[in-house]
Amino acid sequence: MRSESMKLPLIDLSNLGKDDSPRWESTKIRIREALQEYGCFEATFDQIPLELRKSVGDGIQQLFDLPLAIKQRNISHKPYHGYVGQSAFVPLFESMGIDGALSPHIVDTFTNLMWPQGNPTFSKNIQLYCGKLSELDKIVRKMVVESLGLENYIDEHINSTDYVCRFQKYEAPQTPHSKLGLVPHTDKNIVTTLHQFNHVRGLQILTKDGKNWIPADPTSLNSFVVMLGTSFHAWSNGRLHAPYHRVMVSGDEARYSIGLFANPKEGCVIEAPAELVDGDHPLLYKPFDYFKFVEFFYSDVGRTSPDALKEYCGA
Repeated sequence: MRSESMKLPLIDLSNLGKDDSPRWESTKIRIREALQEYGCFEATFDQIPLELRKSVGDGIQQLFDLPLAIKQRNISHKPYHGYVGQSAFVPLFESMGIDGALSPHIVDTFTNLMWPQGNPTFSKNIQLYCGKLSELDKIVRKMVVESLGLENYIDEHINSTDYVCRFQKYEAPQTPHSKLGLVPHTDKNIVTTLHQFNHVRGLQILTKDGKNWIPADPTSLNSFVVMLGTSFHAWSNGRLHAPYHRVMVSGDEARYSIGLFANPKEGCVIEAPAELVDGDHPLLYKPFDYFKFVEFFYSDVGRTSPDALKEYCGA
């Protein structure tokens, strides 16, 4: 059931000031509470100029307008890091990715792969955009770790991740009735930050009790949806919720969005800090290698498991 009356918490992360300011302290508590109850929230963040957002949105449309043979050059040995085309399973969904989105060299390489004649404007805009969006991600994660009383883990937590930028297009279904754009799933990473570029809505979040879908429609041009992944859920020893979400689209206009995914670096082991394990909170998951877990999730056994993380590394 979709619940139009329910909304995600809205939290302003613009101009927060010093880390020990009263506003910083109150905001980090609101973020932790939102991630405990919903697994995500809507953030307003005014550090990305409107002109840059518009230019990135135009560039994404140009990217998906390229011939299929060119888009398929975006390959990766990691699942869902390269090009993902429309299929019988998700006929309206198409996606591309840049693994290492904060590296100018990697962004330039991707751009030149798509546009051999060059497209310096696209490359520059994506670099600036991802840099700004990573600032938002780091603010959120620093606040979460602080709110759990684990200040000593902040540097380790922040430095253990890289960023993947993914561009998403949902083809217009040419009907007023909602069609499935992306199947219900949880993200497997640490934190995902999503930005919708046009007015075509569709992202929905499943409530923690599994009874209702909440529309995650942005309330302003400065709005982003910040969502917890299962790896952060495991790191927090279950204190934070990783939500199921989906995309439902309708109408005659395509939906475009971008996601910045904070992923553990290769070889990184996800392990709950000892401070989060006690008699009231027994250890839920054994330490695990993130990419080995992802490989398991996309295996035949992982795909059919009702709880792949628990089956892979449940304590």
